[in-house]
Amino acid sequence: MSLTKLKIKKGDRVKVIAGKELGKEGRVFGVLPVKGRIIVEKLNLVKRHTKPTQKQQQGGIIEKESPIHISNVMLLCPKCNKTTRVGYKMLKDGNKMRQCKKCGEVMD
Repeated sequence: MSLTKLKIKKGDRVKVIAGKELGKEGRVFGVLPVKGRIIVEKLNLVKRHTKPTQKQQQGGIIEKESPIHISNVMLLCPKCNKTTRVGYKMLKDGNKMRQCKKCGEVMD
């Protein structure tokens, strides 16, 4: 799969619009652009069985976040607090900034 430009970045707030976590909100913890997936804090938790190692003395069952496909989430605008699509706006100094399609607020 090729590297694609994602409109969602680490630290953004997103809302899940499809899948088992439908309707839940969270902060983006990590972005995997090659796979087109993101990791959202405290969402899509899976149980991982681990053995004791040198680093981690205690083995057992650990809950951790699993990646969600980018198409299953929508960005939440920090100003209007609604799910929105992302547009781009060129500033006078030549910088390209993300923009909320609903209220027009610059997000970066």
